Amino acid sequence: MSSPTSTLSTRAHSWWAQSKSRSQATAAAFIALAMVLVGISAYVWVSPTGAPLRNAVADATETITPFAAQNAELKRNLNRATQTIASQKGKMSAMQAQALAAQAGSAKQLAAAQQKTLAAQNELASVKAQLAALQSKGAHTSSGAGASGKPASSSGSSGSGPAPITAPARADLLNPTSRYFGMYTDQAPFNWATFDATSAKIGVAPNLVGYFQGWDQPFRPDAVTRAWQQGRMPMMTWESRPINADNSSNSAPDYSLPKIIGGDFDAYLHQYAKAVVATGLPLAIRLDHEMNGIWYPWAENDGAGNSINGNSPGDYVKMWRHVHDVFQEEGANDLVVWVWAPNIVNNLPASHKAAGYLENLYPGDQYVDWVGLSGYLRPPYKPDNDFTFDYTFKPSLDALRSITKKPILLAEVGASETEGHKAAWITSFFDALAKPENSDVIGFSWFNLAVTSYVEGVRATNDWRIDSRPDSLSAFIAGLTKPEDDFTLTPAP
Repeated sequence: MSSPTSTLSTRAHSWWAQSKSRSQATAAAFIALAMVLVGISAYVWVSPTGAPLRNAVADATETITPFAAQNAELKRNLNRATQTIASQKGKMSAMQAQALAAQAGSAKQLAAAQQKTLAAQNELASVKAQLAALQSKGAHTSSGAGASGKPASSSGSSGSGPAPITAPARADLLNPTSRYFGMYTDQAPFNWATFDATSAKIGVAPNLVGYFQGWDQPFRPDAVTRAWQQGRMPMMTWESRPINADNSSNSAPDYSLPKIIGGDFDAYLHQYAKAVVATGLPLAIRLDHEMNGIWYPWAENDGAGNSINGNSPGDYVKMWRHVHDVFQEEGANDLVVWVWAPNIVNNLPASHKAAGYLENLYPGDQYVDWVGLSGYLRPPYKPDNDFTFDYTFKPSLDALRSITKKPILLAEVGASETEGHKAAWITSFFDALAKPENSDVIGFSWFNLAVTSYVEGVRATNDWRIDSRPDSLSAFIAGLTKPEDDFTLTPAP
C-alpha cells in the first residue's frame, strides 16, 4: 500500500506533462494569428484602398482631441473659480469681523473724537489769543482801573496799530469800590446791538456783561477781548452740558458729575484753562449755577430721594473743586473770578430749604471768590408775596451770609410784567440796595430777554426786559442813578 505523499507526487507530474504540451500548441497558434493580423493591417495602411480607413482614424483623433483640451480648460477654470470664491469668502469674513469690531468700539471712538475736536478748537483759540496778546505786548496794564478798581475802557494807541486791550487787576475786580451793573442780552458780547440799544434807553452803560457757554464749546477769547474793549467785565455762565440742551430736561448722562470727577473731561478742562491764560485778561466764571434747584443735570437730587443724572450727595462740591484744581495747575486762577451762585430758596422743595442743604453744596472759601443768587419776580405768585426785594431775596441772602463772608453778586435777576407788579418791585429792589445791611452786595446782572418757558408745569412767556413798559424803564433809571446805591455811572454811547 503506497503513502499519500507518493500518490500526490505522481498525479502532479502527470498533470504538468499534459499542460506543457498543450501550452506549446497554443503559443504556436497565437503567433500565427498575430502574423496574419499584422500583415492585413500593413496592407490596409499602405494600399490605396486603405486610405478611407486611415482618414477615418485621423478624423476621429482630431475630433476627440479638441474636446479633451476644452475639458481640461474647463477644469482649470473651475479650479480657479473655486479658489477665488474661497478667497472672497475669507476677505468678507475679515471685513465683517472688522465691521463688528468697529461697531463695538464706535461709542468710545465717537467720544474720543469729540474730545479731540474740542481740544483742537481750544488750541486754535489759544493760538489766536496769543497772537492778540503779542500785538499788545507791553501795553496791557492794570493802571487803567485806577485806585477805584472800576473796569476801564480800551485806551488809544500812539502808533498806527490796533488799540491795546486793557483791564483792571484781578485784585481790584474782586473788591470794587463801586457796584457792578450788568446785563444779559441775546447776543452780547459777540454782538452789541441789543445791549447798546437798551443802554441808550437807560442812559448808563453797564460795566459787566453776562453770557452763557456749554461744555461742548471751546473757550471763546473773543468774548473776553470784546468785553474789555468796551470796558466791561465779562461773566461767563459755564454749564456742564451742551450749549443747545433743552432747558426742560435735567438729564445729560454724558456730563454727569461722576464722569467729570473721574477725569472724563480733563483734557478739555486743561486746554480750556490754557486758552484762558493765553488771553491775559480776567473774567468771572459762574460755574453750574442754581445747583440747589432740581432743573439742571448738575443738581444732586429731586427732593423726593431720587438721583438726578446719576449724581450723588457730595458730587457737586467734588466736581467744582476738580475743575478749580485743573485751572490752578494751568495758572488760570490768576485771571478767573469764581462765582458760586445758587437759586433763591422760595420755591424749592422743602428738603432743599432745610438747614444745611445749601451749605453742603458750597465748595469752600478757598475755591470761591464771589457768591451769588439767581432771583426773579416770577409768576405764579403765592398769596403772601408782597412784591418786594426782601420777599424775593432776604431768606436766601441770610442763608449765604451764614455760610461765608464773600462778596455777593445778584448774578441773574429779572421781573415779569404779569399782573403789573414790575415797576413797584424794581423800586423796592434799588431801595434795598441802599440799606447798610446790603452793603456786601457788589452789584447785579439783569436778564434782559423775553422768554417762554415752563414754570411749575405752566407754560408762560415772561418779559424780563428793562424796557418792557415805560413805567418799568422809568423805575429802573430812577433806582440806578440814586447816589446812595453807588453804581458806576458811565453815560451810554
